[in-house]
Amino acid sequence: MSDSAPPGSRSRGQAMEQRLAHPHAHPAGLSIGVLGAGRVGAVLGAALASAGHHLVSAYGVSTASRERAAALLPGVPLLPPAAVLASADLVLLTVPDDVLAAMVEGLASTAALRPGQLLVHTSGRYGIRVLDPATAAGALPLALHPVMTFSGTATDLPRLSGATFGVTAPAPLRPVAEALVIEMGADPVWVEEEDRPLYHAALAHGANHLTTLVSEAMDLLRRAGVDDPARTLAPLLSAALDNALREGDDALTGAVARGDAGTVAAHLDAISRSAPHSRDAYVTLARLTAARALAAGRLRPAEAGPLLDVLAGAAGGGAQP
Repeated sequence: MSDSAPPGSRSRGQAMEQRLAHPHAHPAGLSIGVLGAGRVGAVLGAALASAGHHLVSAYGVSTASRERAAALLPGVPLLPPAAVLASADLVLLTVPDDVLAAMVEGLASTAALRPGQLLVHTSGRYGIRVLDPATAAGALPLALHPVMTFSGTATDLPRLSGATFGVTAPAPLRPVAEALVIEMGADPVWVEEEDRPLYHAALAHGANHLTTLVSEAMDLLRRAGVDDPARTLAPLLSAALDNALREGDDALTGAVARGDAGTVAAHLDAISRSAPHSRDAYVTLARLTAARALAAGRLRPAEAGPLLDVLAGAAGGGAQP
């Protein structure tokens, strides 16, 4: 657990917790500012407004951000960053990971930060240490990462229901962080500061690479003459994903899990001829699948030998036509 919270943060955190826990005593809720009215910021701002908080300001410079703010944050003035900070009890920092640290340093160098102000970023990569410059100025740091993909439209709002947020915060502020997530209809999942990079890598590996893998599969089906690859894949992939989430490696099926070396060799030959750029990905994933199937007892060692020989030859170029 990080100990970077400033002196007195426990009492301020308790005050904020009490404020969130007794909305009737504070009918306006928290005043919210959004620094970065992008796909995430505009949606989370709208979600907090729906929970009874008061959106008072936002910042966005691109045409897309301004249009998004007009659609999701109607009537909320677009102000410079310092003015957003000055106007809000809680400020969402919804900017790309690679610019977050520089933004925090820039904000901390101004006089706009106020002691006791909640500063919330939504990066999956970072915990609360990235907010240290602002914390030193008295801000209260929270990391709330929505485990969801965003379109930046109103269709994202119902998707938050049942989604999870990766939460990292100083111990006194954990109830506040979790209350905010619950208010948006989502479930908080605690992530320790030092585990944030691995947590984010797992999500990116699963979601981003799944998209790439599905797109690759659709491309191969098109090359095979299938007119509607998405329609063909949808039932299969939906079942595979459901099984994997429920059963893990016990859900492994197919040629690799069976040790069907001849079928895998035929796959590699076809891919090498029609889509050679996809061949290395197939080999890498097949080897990983074989290793997991062996460890789970789904693939017997006697069957694994010929299969691994085929894959080793492919990795060395042996399966090239």
